[in-house]
Amino acid sequence: MNKLLPLLIGAIGVLLLATLMLVILPAWQLRTSQPPAQLQPYTEQQLFGRQQYVANGCIYCHSQQPRSTGQTLFDGARGWGRASTPGDYFYDTPHLLGTMRTGPDLLNVGARLKSRDWHLTHLYQPRAIFDWSIMPSYPYMFDVKDEAAQDDVVVRLPAQFQPPGGRVVVARKEALDLVEYLLSLDRTYPASHEELQKRDRGYDHRPETAADGHAG
Repeated sequence: MNKLLPLLIGAIGVLLLATLMLVILPAWQLRTSQPPAQLQPYTEQQLFGRQQYVANGCIYCHSQQPRSTGQTLFDGARGWGRASTPGDYFYDTPHLLGTMRTGPDLLNVGARLKSRDWHLTHLYQPRAIFDWSIMPSYPYMFDVKDEAAQDDVVVRLPAQFQPPGGRVVVARKEALDLVEYLLSLDRTYPASHEELQKRDRGYDHRPETAADGHAG
């Protein structure tokens, strides 16, 4: 019993310290965060698309957190945008930061790839765009029809990926919603000095510069 009590006190102390450092202090630091003026709330369709993003596991292969040039040179060189700041996620609950980059970072995919047609083709069959892609296809988000209706959105496909018999591939609501969400991901506006000070800099201890607040 004499040995158990110090262990119990130590465990409780570690838990309290972790709670203080990882929960309470960050929440206190961000208590006054406001959305950047250029950031708009998600529309209803974009929120439905965000649900599809989660349900289809996009978060397992894509991050939404570009890093600074002091942490890595790759994110900026690939055109993924400036390092993200807390305000960039003001309307995201929960945040979809991601931990894997089997595919590219997507926080600014709406700025890099603005075409709805491109995204629909990529969702239906990634190999139709990149023959080396390992991304899974999502055919269940689409219907194959003999003829498209007037309000159908037809997916543009190379000849080798088109269904036989002159049929067409049309996007279902799930695909259209997901693409609208992807197109809304654009955080290329400049970050304020206050926002830059709140950013988790990791091991990047260089002074902030004006360039850090602009997309690459």
